Amino acid sequence: MLSQIGNDTVRINARITDAFDIFNFKHYIGPNLYLDTGALIFDFALTNDWRPLPISDYTSVIGKRYPQLGDEEYQSHAKLFARTLSEVAKLNIDLHLYRTNLKSYQNYTKIALQSLDYQTSKLIVFFVWDWFEAITQSLNIDFDNQLQNLQNSFSQSVYGGPTNYALLRTAYQKDIPTFYLWEEGLIQYGYGKKQVRSFATTFNCDSHLDSDFTTRKDDCKAFLKNLGFPVPNGDIVASKKQALSIAENIGYPVSIKPVSAHKGMGVTADIRNSKDLKYAYDRAYEAIPNFESIRIIVEQSIKGRDFSLLCVNGKFVAALERRPASIVGNGYSNIKELIEQENRKPERLDTPNSPMNQIQCDEVMEEYLYQQNLSLNSVPKKNSTIYLRKVANLSAGGVSIDTTQNIHPDNIILAQDIAQYFDLTCLGIDVITDSLAVSWKESNLAILEINAAPGIMMHFNPVEGVGVDVPSTILDTFFTNSEDAKIPIITFNKIYLKELQEIMNHILLQHPEWTVGGVCRDAVLINQSNKIFSRDYNTNIQSLLRNPNLDLLIAQYDKDILENHGMFYHKSNMVILDNPSQTEMILSEFVFDDSTVILTKQNKVTITRQGLIEEHSLADDEPLIQAYLKEISRI
Repeated sequence: MLSQIGNDTVRINARITDAFDIFNFKHYIGPNLYLDTGALIFDFALTNDWRPLPISDYTSVIGKRYPQLGDEEYQSHAKLFARTLSEVAKLNIDLHLYRTNLKSYQNYTKIALQSLDYQTSKLIVFFVWDWFEAITQSLNIDFDNQLQNLQNSFSQSVYGGPTNYALLRTAYQKDIPTFYLWEEGLIQYGYGKKQVRSFATTFNCDSHLDSDFTTRKDDCKAFLKNLGFPVPNGDIVASKKQALSIAENIGYPVSIKPVSAHKGMGVTADIRNSKDLKYAYDRAYEAIPNFESIRIIVEQSIKGRDFSLLCVNGKFVAALERRPASIVGNGYSNIKELIEQENRKPERLDTPNSPMNQIQCDEVMEEYLYQQNLSLNSVPKKNSTIYLRKVANLSAGGVSIDTTQNIHPDNIILAQDIAQYFDLTCLGIDVITDSLAVSWKESNLAILEINAAPGIMMHFNPVEGVGVDVPSTILDTFFTNSEDAKIPIITFNKIYLKELQEIMNHILLQHPEWTVGGVCRDAVLINQSNKIFSRDYNTNIQSLLRNPNLDLLIAQYDKDILENHGMFYHKSNMVILDNPSQTEMILSEFVFDDSTVILTKQNKVTITRQGLIEEHSLADDEPLIQAYLKEISRI
């Protein structure tokens, strides 16, 4: 399906000094004539205005950045351009969007680049084009800065959030169909009745009541306390005076945070006096959204290290230690310069695969430095470690360390016991203790808070440790294999409304409890009931596959639809081709290994099923439908 790209299919004219030109962009979100996946398609040509350099001149420069490209041979500039695209498209963060395909014509080459986000893919193509032109003119480009801009473009897309991308990539690897629901802002995994939908780690099957309950930190804490789980002593306040009174009552040190705390916003730990408490209260107050009432938690500050436990479907999966952001002195750079150096490290790129975020400089950090008799201008001693925050906030540059293999069995049971009370697919449990290797019954472990939509990238790709494949664990709770995510799909190159209705009746007579969807050039049907027909053909397909009751889909894809829109889904269980065009023959390639393909040319019928081929001829008065009704019953 063509993405909504406005009038961006207009030819892009090369500048007078350009050796190459690219034009005629199209973006398909599914299989098309050039790739069996979503792709950006464009034309690549040499101009008559400027002679390109020999291919070896380009590979010698490109090979310095991508050595594997310098060792390969290319028959044309177009092939080198496509191969370079395949490497740049990984964006140095190992994105899985690197497949390409070429189709050569007399004066140009059509290039296909695997794509999710149209905007980022197009920027990648333009960047490589600029790079080729710079090489032609013996000019340099700011490669690293432009690459970071591309990384930012993908990160800011709907697919670029770390959790969304980790799940989406894992689904791709597991052959679980996925697509983005723009109106809902969700990703759907699976088709029809096999589907689940999510935003990050929140799924449509989760209890919204339990999810909301975890955001009410005070009530959730009281609930856990009533169940006998270890939580710090404390109370809810609505004024600075109340906060001071509670702190005096339970004794310093204390921690303070808004009830609606998210990603460490407004959280201050280890407050040791009234002066610091007043400052921390103001921070918590500022972090509360304008539409919410003033409710701030003041509680014991438990001494220990910060850990996050993750449960999926009620079972313990991973444990992680989180340490505050820090820098190591070199003896001559000040703290501000050391932070800038640290933020330039590849592992702090703030991309979907980055193990660490950028270190954030703000008043809280400067205040904590002040408490250590330091400032941004201080020059730490060589090899000395300076912590920049009290709170181990990963979003502000903290460090993640996998501790899954070192957790005491009692602490695993504790996490799972808590998870049983919440009807949520994913549950994060933040605790503080000296060591997870010691049972909570014999240590100072305290539960700080419960999170209904925990991030998973920190577990999947920690700074230290092996990491846990959390995305696979999550998707495995819904789909034991790829077949669990799919419903049968029958694809025609040619089918009329009357014939579609007849086939649906045939299926419903055998399976009256089923919900069958059908779409052709003329209509959209669900169990013989006409539904709203969209002029954007693949929107009709998506609407049917979005239906949570759908058991089977029947769809038409003819030459015009394939060329202009591509397909929405990736493979069919059965394809029926009635005197197909060369373009329509591609449908026979987008099938599962055990699929059935029925091909008719004039009155000759060829049936290919699981590697076996049958052939027969239709009688003069025998309709084609008789050739495939029996085969449809098989699926």
